[in-house]
Amino acid sequence: MEGLEQRIHSGPAVQRTEIQSARELLRQNNFSPASDYFNRLDHLENRLQERTRTVVQPQTKRNYGGKAAGYQMQVQSIHDHLILSTCYEGDFNTRHGRVKISHRFNQEGRIDFVELKYLNSLHPPLNGELRKLLTVKDYPSIRKDWFEAEAHALRVLPQELIFLYEDIFQCPRPEILAWLVNIGHGLLADLLRDLKSRKINGPRLNLASPTATEPNLCWPNGAGSNNGSDPISQNGHRRAVCLAQEPIGNGQTAQNGNGLTGSRLRAAGYPEQLQLDALCQDEVAMPILEKAAGLESVVEIGHSDEVRVRYSRKSPG
Repeated sequence: MEGLEQRIHSGPAVQRTEIQSARELLRQNNFSPASDYFNRLDHLENRLQERTRTVVQPQTKRNYGGKAAGYQMQVQSIHDHLILSTCYEGDFNTRHGRVKISHRFNQEGRIDFVELKYLNSLHPPLNGELRKLLTVKDYPSIRKDWFEAEAHALRVLPQELIFLYEDIFQCPRPEILAWLVNIGHGLLADLLRDLKSRKINGPRLNLASPTATEPNLCWPNGAGSNNGSDPISQNGHRRAVCLAQEPIGNGQTAQNGNGLTGSRLRAAGYPEQLQLDALCQDEVAMPILEKAAGLESVVEIGHSDEVRVRYSRKSPG
């Protein structure tokens, strides 16, 4: 058993028949099905299956952009995860600002991180910098279908979040963090509905034409309220804006915070960016869209600012 466990990490590769043989040997020697040995074999088999799925996944990166459900958005499909980006702008104390918010989803539709990039900060020296607003701890190595996980949250959130909702800092911190996570799930759900509608109704929808729908950046379950006022239901009268390229002054392309270069944020229609409709044929992105659209989160903050993210299925309707 220890030999198989050692090989699953360092090689040579474990064959599925070896695990089956070990399981049969345990049965022949009357080991209980509840034995830890069977559990360890199940774990090895799961690791082997996960590794097999990873090997056969398309090793491609695709960049999609356009307007859907009232938003201008970019979706990057990268190996085994998806990154959704939207931009927001507004004015505060006579200054104009603009930020990009990116959500990274794993293959089971869970958030890995929520990131902000200063495109035009209210404090100009910050232009071009990145801030991880919330990051799930050890997200590359934990099981992908987790329902509860520890996370890091930025202690001082960027002032530019007022472009998403102008009274955001009057709300409790756990609700702000949960909202930042759930914005990503809400956007993907809206995108998925829009894509399915286009598929049913045919090509008559003009991607370039504006819609009457405002971005629906709702608080989860309608729980958030502003000091006893009406529940928050819109995005603070700010607006989602076009994803445009981000020059950094030397002709190079700025990184998008996930370690990838060479993928500029541009409005749909540029040769290297695919229309959002093409997502329907993306074997990596579509399963993530389906899973993420059905989830919502709650964030809890414990002692010493310990942050936990807990997922649940969205209620029907």
